[in-house]
Amino acid sequence: MRRLSALLAVTALAVTAASAQQPYALAGQPAPDFTLPAGAGPNVRLSEHRGEVVVLSFWSSGCGSCRQQLQALGRSVGTYASAGLALYGVSVDDRPLDAQKYAREATVGFPLLLDADKSVARAYQVDALPMTVLIDRNGVVRYALRDYRSGSNELYLQRLRALLNE
Repeated sequence: MRRLSALLAVTALAVTAASAQQPYALAGQPAPDFTLPAGAGPNVRLSEHRGEVVVLSFWSSGCGSCRQQLQALGRSVGTYASAGLALYGVSVDDRPLDAQKYAREATVGFPLLLDADKSVARAYQVDALPMTVLIDRNGVVRYALRDYRSGSNELYLQRLRALLNE
């Protein structure tokens, strides 16, 4: 009986991990361009970052794991910015005032952008929060990472380093 319970637990974890890494329709496609206002600072246009590896982290102010992920990604900025990393958080908050407040107050080390009409979230087919999209130096979407947990940091860093080393 213990063996069956252990097998079911492992199977449940594998199913959860598989759903978090389902194929992403935009992988291998040019990243949709956008211009969004930052919660604090100037507007950001994605196409101005061609030649850099770009990380887009889609978040909501009421999402606890989103906040954890933004903090974890913020630690990467100092380490990898000189290697050509551009990092942006994109709010898909249903309450724009909450998103603006969080974006002004958060100390994550990179701009938090406001997607009030969710047009960028739709263009990137955001289907879970948090969701992080990695774009290579040529402006091509390479990875979408979903279902962030504290143990996910190594996977994020592994994919990020691979893109930075290309």
